[in-house]
Amino acid sequence: MGEKEPQKQAVITEREENLLKLIRNLGFGEMIVHVADGQPVRAEEIKKSVKL
Repeated sequence: MGEKEPQKQAVITEREENLLKLIRNLGFGEMIVHVADGQPVRAEEIKKSVKL
């Protein structure tokens, strides 16, 4: 019956690795990620939000 296809391992680019490091160091909060051609090009951390 159904043979399982071998799993392909994803190759992570340097930009993706840098994004993962930023996310892990963020702890909590919000981040906006700008993407071009399927790759992260810029990340913005939301520094301050005041709820009234």
